[in-house]
Amino acid sequence: MCGVFGIFNHPNAAELTYLGIHALQHRGQESAGICSSDGERLHVHRSTGLVTEVFSQAQQHQLPGNMAIGHVRYTTAGESDHLNAQPLVFRYSGGQVAVAHNGNLVNAQRLRTQLERQGSIFQTTTDTEVIPHLIARTGPPILNAVQDALRVIEGAFALLFLTESGLITAQDSRGFRPLSLGKLGEGWVVASETCALDIVGAEFVRDLRPGELLTISANGLESTPCLAPNPRAICSFEYIYFARPDSEINGVSVHDARKSLGRRIFEESPVEADVVVGVPDSGIASAIGYAEASGLPYELGMMKNRYVGRTFIQPSQELRQQGVRMKLSPVRSAIAGKRLVLVDDSIVRGTTSGRIVRMLKDSGAKEIHLRIPSPPITHPCLYGIDTARRKELIAAEYDVPAIQEKIGADSLYFLSAEGMVEATGRADSSPNRGHCLACFNGDYPTPIS
Repeated sequence: MCGVFGIFNHPNAAELTYLGIHALQHRGQESAGICSSDGERLHVHRSTGLVTEVFSQAQQHQLPGNMAIGHVRYTTAGESDHLNAQPLVFRYSGGQVAVAHNGNLVNAQRLRTQLERQGSIFQTTTDTEVIPHLIARTGPPILNAVQDALRVIEGAFALLFLTESGLITAQDSRGFRPLSLGKLGEGWVVASETCALDIVGAEFVRDLRPGELLTISANGLESTPCLAPNPRAICSFEYIYFARPDSEINGVSVHDARKSLGRRIFEESPVEADVVVGVPDSGIASAIGYAEASGLPYELGMMKNRYVGRTFIQPSQELRQQGVRMKLSPVRSAIAGKRLVLVDDSIVRGTTSGRIVRMLKDSGAKEIHLRIPSPPITHPCLYGIDTARRKELIAAEYDVPAIQEKIGADSLYFLSAEGMVEATGRADSSPNRGHCLACFNGDYPTPIS
């Protein structure tokens, strides 16, 4: 998770970065930050909270310059506190550099231990901080230092670096996390999702290639193949849950992919029912696809409180449970006495699904047939999703009939991995059509440190 946004050569760089990270708020709700450059020095403001809480109009005007990077954070490595908010800003022998990171480094702890033994003093607990320490060890010029750092770190990373004079962006060799390049007048924009390009009026140019490093400066745009590309392994959950429906990830509309997932799960597991209901928001498109394929009517069976954030990315189980109670409420007239096909994007811990099923049955639903347009999650993600312990994953501890019983559904079906990959419609010819399936089958694309 996390969201990054960068812009070069625009007089309102900080203001547009604010709009960009606001569009990416769904990717992280724990902290936000913007760093700008006026050509001579960096200016930064970052703190815990939502984008609108961290920034005011006055604070945006305190970030001068025609280039900036921004970040919204979802904790996977390091505590959720002010020190870990990004962009991280540091000074080394070549000047000032800010870094914003989406992803997770699987060898961060080993690198941190080595660096501390060699004299490095860390100020945060986030995995991202190993990168500036590696840059400082190499020294200027910055491009060589970044390249050296990228060759040492392992895992998932979509990175933005801001210096006094330019912007550098890079993606890991497997392309786990999305990163898109856009053009805005005479300037350039880089963002985690195309929806952030749209919000500032930038024209999509292309996605960054796995292992690619882009330098954006007064000399223009320069692409450098930094890392030898590996088979693409984009996170499947970008299509299932993370990305906004109005984004395109690796050339595929997220909304269209989710509808296709719904159609595919009907093909694999039809059931007699009266209506189809989607769990807001990420289950809705798949529910519409299921309804279209089945001929069943789609009903608005639940309302979402728009002032409550995404419960999955809350930092604790207690907050997730409170969020579920606040977030969703049933539309009784649409579900009472009816057999429901209930479509949700995934089941991770099972807490949310169980509460939704109970809530709908208490509101008069006659039957609930739960359909999940993703396979069972049986292994923790090491690349940027907070499921670090396998015992937290209900599908790692129970088979499908047992999960069905614990949740209280009348039937339960998970989409096959093959069906999920095919439904996204990606043309990638690499294994698994370029998807990372590690959380479904334990086949991790990178060495594990």
